[in-house]
Amino acid sequence: MNLQPQKVLTPEQMMAVDLATVAAGIPGLILMENAAHAVVEYIAHTCAPVASQRIVIFCGKGGNGGDGLAIARILHTRFPPLQLDVLLACDPVELRGEAAVNLQMLHAAGLQISPGITPQMSAANVVVDAVLGTGLNGAAGGRALEAIHAMNTRFPRARVIAVDIPSGLSGATGAIPGDYVRADATVTFTAPKLCHVLAPAANLLGELLVAQIGTNPALFENDTAIWLSLVTRESLAPLFAPRARHANKGSYGHVLIVAGSRGKSGAAAMAALAALRCGAGLVTVACPLSALPAIAAFAPEIMTEPLAESEAGLLAESAGDRILELAQTRDVVAIGPGLGQSPELRELVGRLFRNLERTLIADADALNALAGTDWRAPACSVRVITPHPGEMSRLSGTATAAIQADRISAARGLARERGTTVVLKGERTLLAFPDGRVWVNPTGSPAMATGGTGDILTGMVGAMLAQFPGDRDRAIAGAVYLHGKAGELAARDLGEQPVIATDLLRYFPEGIRGIHHPPHKL
Repeated sequence: MNLQPQKVLTPEQMMAVDLATVAAGIPGLILMENAAHAVVEYIAHTCAPVASQRIVIFCGKGGNGGDGLAIARILHTRFPPLQLDVLLACDPVELRGEAAVNLQMLHAAGLQISPGITPQMSAANVVVDAVLGTGLNGAAGGRALEAIHAMNTRFPRARVIAVDIPSGLSGATGAIPGDYVRADATVTFTAPKLCHVLAPAANLLGELLVAQIGTNPALFENDTAIWLSLVTRESLAPLFAPRARHANKGSYGHVLIVAGSRGKSGAAAMAALAALRCGAGLVTVACPLSALPAIAAFAPEIMTEPLAESEAGLLAESAGDRILELAQTRDVVAIGPGLGQSPELRELVGRLFRNLERTLIADADALNALAGTDWRAPACSVRVITPHPGEMSRLSGTATAAIQADRISAARGLARERGTTVVLKGERTLLAFPDGRVWVNPTGSPAMATGGTGDILTGMVGAMLAQFPGDRDRAIAGAVYLHGKAGELAARDLGEQPVIATDLLRYFPEGIRGIHHPPHKL
């Protein structure tokens, strides 16, 4: 089992990997043949019995089209009496290299290119999109665009399977430059590409399968220049394995949550409950004295510590000494949910961020307190911040629109500049580390766009870091992945609109089981 997230390649990196594979002795024609077999196996698994299907394959003039021609030949020879039609979105003389060779082999196998779409083809059960690949720059046009329109409109019964990427999407950015194929599934090869992990394209792939076609994984998995990765269930499964029989509460860490204020006790309580439900052995909430009874009333398992407060019911700056004292006997400190804002809090949060010797997670009002100051992680310390785009804007001094336009660069730049792990929340939450690596989380749902889900995540990150201090990066990823998965499961059962933050807690058990014991898939 690969315990690391899956490397994500740009189109240029994928091309370099393919060239290195060919140079190592595996011809490009073999790679194309293996890719075609992977698509055929997917069709055989999901569209059985294949011989009784009607399949239409659209092929372009590049490598993607060559894959399509090879898929057609393999289907034709392997599944008679399959009804199969092959359409070219180019003139045959435009084919080059392996694509041209595959056209010759298709003819040699006794299958010809169809001259056009016939009424009979509209009854197709499966359509294979092999027109445009990840190298597309700009919007599709010409015969490729005509093929895209045909696949979207002429085959009402068909399951559409895209080869590498639905035609028309940008492989380099994940953007939608023009019309694109509405795919039900996408089969890509060797490793996911940018377009497979970044919104909006990542939401338009249908089911995604990454198939291995013979490339040595060492060509990219050990390349530190490839710094973008996709968090996978497989990489996180060991974090959620059954516990040792001799374990006790001291085995799984003690989280100190500095949170809450008068009238904002719920945020602190949600963070604490999430930390407990995510496996922390012990959780203590340190809060203003007047907020303590309400926080303690949420659950008897939450321990509390009273702190000095201002007249407004916010933490007083003088609480800093007591927090530093409490932190000495805890493993992880999380600060921010429901703290409120005041000049005193700004000074207090800055002091804790600079001086705490324990791992510190800052969220919500703690991030607002840091914004506008010269905050950065002290040497040899672990600092994690979990901003949404608005908080990210305040922390970095960059407009929210600019951050959303290039989330990866924004998160990576801030993490490297401030020596802090950045969890940039939102669609496809990003984990950016101080050394320049960025991990993309694939889970989540619009149902999570409700107050309190960020507080839940803060507690989860604290719990996972407390349990796995020697595996911090994956611990943070485990919290983010499970958080998103719980949101998906809640939306499945409740619908997107009714979900509230504490609903996520109900779905931790199913989410954890799915990570450690997933249903079988191809």
